[in-house]
Amino acid sequence: MNLPLSRRELLARTGCGFGLLALADMLAAGEPDRASQPFALRPAHHFGRAKRVIFLYMPGGPSHVDLFDPKPRLAAENGQPLPFEKPKLLRVQTGNLLASPWKFNRHGSAGIEVSELLPQVASCMDDICVIRSMHADNINHTGAALQMCTGEQAFSRPSIGSWLNYGLGTENQNLPGFVVVSPAAVFQGAQLWASSFLPSAYQGTLVRDLKNPIANLGEPTGGLDRQRTKLDALRRLNELHRRDRVIDSPLDARIASFELAFRIQREAPEAFDISRESEATQKLYGTDKPETELFGRQCLLGRRLVERGVRFVQLFDAPANNAWDHHSGLKENLTKRCLAVDQPIAALLTDLKARGLLDDTLVLWGGEFGRTPTAEGNNGREHHPFGFTMWLAGGGIRGGMTHGATDDYGWHAVQNKVHVHDLHATILHLMGLDHERLTYRYGGRDYRLTDVHGNVVREILS
Repeated sequence: MNLPLSRRELLARTGCGFGLLALADMLAAGEPDRASQPFALRPAHHFGRAKRVIFLYMPGGPSHVDLFDPKPRLAAENGQPLPFEKPKLLRVQTGNLLASPWKFNRHGSAGIEVSELLPQVASCMDDICVIRSMHADNINHTGAALQMCTGEQAFSRPSIGSWLNYGLGTENQNLPGFVVVSPAAVFQGAQLWASSFLPSAYQGTLVRDLKNPIANLGEPTGGLDRQRTKLDALRRLNELHRRDRVIDSPLDARIASFELAFRIQREAPEAFDISRESEATQKLYGTDKPETELFGRQCLLGRRLVERGVRFVQLFDAPANNAWDHHSGLKENLTKRCLAVDQPIAALLTDLKARGLLDDTLVLWGGEFGRTPTAEGNNGREHHPFGFTMWLAGGGIRGGMTHGATDDYGWHAVQNKVHVHDLHATILHLMGLDHERLTYRYGGRDYRLTDVHGNVVREILS
C-alpha cells in the first residue's frame, strides 16, 4: 500500500488547506456570499466529530434477518405462519416464516453476530455500530428511498449531501462537495441526490462511468493556460456588466460556476484516477477480481475523494437497478451481492483507519428498508420498513456495539427504535450541525432535513 500523506501534505497538494487560521479570518470577515462562494467553509453549530461522510447505499433493501439480525425463533418455526397479525401496510400477502439459510458467527470483542455471507466486514466489527431497530414509513422503493436520502417520502426535497454542503461548505474548492457514484440507474434517480429548492450548486455530481467520471473533464482545446486567459477576460467583461448593479446574485453565481468548472477541470482528473494507487492497494479493495472489481473501484474512489476534502460521497451498489431487491432468487442473488461488496467495504474501513481518516470520516451502510422474515414464493422476501438494520462506523460512533432490537421474528422494531429522521439528526449532529437549526426558507416556511421530527441517537456516540 502507498504510504499515506500527512494531513498537512495532503491539504497542500490538493488545494484544500484552509486551516483554522483561514476559518478564523472568514468568521471575522462575515459569512461568505452563497451565490459567489457556494462551497466556502461555513461555521458549524458545534464541534463535529465527523468532517465528511461516505454513504454505502444498497438499493433495493438488504435482508436484515440474513445479514446482521439473527433470529433463532425464526429458524425454529420455519415454514409456520407468522403468529401475529401483519400490518395493514403490505404490498402482497407474503407467506409463512422463512428461516435464514446462512449461519451467524460472533465477531469482535463484543461478540456481535454477523452472517457468514460477510466475513470480511465481520472482521471490522470493533469499529462498527449495528443499529437493529431502524424503521421507516414507506413500503415501496420510490417513497422509501426518497425518505432515506432526503427525509421526505412523497415530494422533492434536498438530499442529505446537499444539506451538508449548504450548511458547512466543503474543504476543497477545486472539487465538487457532493459526489454520487452509481454505475446503473436506480429508482427515483436524480431525486435521491438533488438539491431541490436549495441552490443548484449543492446537488450531487453524478458519476456513472468510472473511466470517464465527469463529462468534458479532459484538458480543453488550447490547454489550461489558454482556458485561464479566456476566463480572466470573461470575468473582466462580467465585472464591467455588473458595475452599475447594486446586487446581482445570479451573475455572481454564473461567474462562480465558470471558475469552479475550471478548477474541477484542473484538479479532478488526478482525484478520480484510481490507477495512481499501488498494486497492493488495488488488491486490498479487490479491483483485480471480477466479482469485486466494480464496487472495489467505487470504494477506492470514495476514499480518494474524502481524502481530498469532498464533504459527502454516496456509493450506490448498482450493477443493475435495485440490485438488493430479492423478491426471488434470495439464496443465489444475496450471496452474489455480498461477495461483491464484502471485501471492498472491509478494505475501505481498513484503509481509512490506516490513513488516520476513520476518526473523522463517518461511514454509513444500508438500503431504504429491509426484507420480510416471511417468504415470498419459496426463495424470496418482500419489502419491509417495520424493522431493519443499518450500521455506522468512524466519525464519532461507538464501535463494537449493537443498538436496538426487533422482535423474536425480526418483524417489528421494538427496542430503542430509530426512525430515518433520527438517523439523519444523528448524522448532522456528528457533522457539527443541529438538525433543528439547519433550515432554509422556501414557499413561506422554514424547511429542514428532518422536517418536524428527529432525535439524536446519543447512545451510539463515542
